[in-house]
Amino acid sequence: MEDVQNQKDLRNMPIDRVGVKGIKYPITVLDKTHGHQQTTATINMYVDLPHEYKGTHMSRFIEMLHGFRNEMSLKSLAIILDEMKKQLNAQSADIEVRFPYFIEKKAPVSGSRGLMNYDCAFHATSNADDKADILVEVRVPITSVCPCSKEISEFGAHNQRGEVRLMTRFKELLWIEDMIATVESAASCEVYSILKRSDEKLVTEKAFSNPKFVEDIVRDIAVKLKADKNITWYSVSVENFESIHNHSAYAYICSDQGMVGFNDE
Repeated sequence: MEDVQNQKDLRNMPIDRVGVKGIKYPITVLDKTHGHQQTTATINMYVDLPHEYKGTHMSRFIEMLHGFRNEMSLKSLAIILDEMKKQLNAQSADIEVRFPYFIEKKAPVSGSRGLMNYDCAFHATSNADDKADILVEVRVPITSVCPCSKEISEFGAHNQRGEVRLMTRFKELLWIEDMIATVESAASCEVYSILKRSDEKLVTEKAFSNPKFVEDIVRDIAVKLKADKNITWYSVSVENFESIHNHSAYAYICSDQGMVGFNDE
């Protein structure tokens, strides 16, 4: 059968990224407590296309992905990138694997157990030099209490849920759990999936005794990341979904170590 993708294209126009997007696929990722965790990912895979080729072979992306579904690790990502370039005659390859990650958390007083889900992702790219650049991302829900509101109000203070987006590069394995713990320790209080009345009392009082602006939270996280010799680059953003304003409060810090590959959105 004729291979149309390999036909010559005469427009002299290379394509930066071509591939498949929005693949839903079951994968297995490393879990610090249990060894492995099964989840379902949304995956994007791309390569560059030289100007002389009409198209790429889309089915090969899925074939390569299927072979690595039993462990989607940082090591396997580098191998997938190499395979993508070899099988598709490409100079560069990119893959994004986004998935929900679950951690069992105990309520702070009652000890009630529940699963917290966190939006996580691996971003990986490889260019002509064959060096894989891999970032790990976590998005963590938090609680914050406004210091200004607490200072000027006779009763209470406004508080809200926020989201921290943390991305890192590192020398040796940095567990998803450790990234999440770094974020939660910098919030006014962390978020739980199950809270009894005694737990609600504690987390409410803890948050109100620890008021923080988004500027405080993003700086506290950045200070911890900067002190970690294993981390070579980081970006961290904090967005508070304000309870008394019709807008969000936002703060962002990016380290100057390493090359920035993915901008905050």
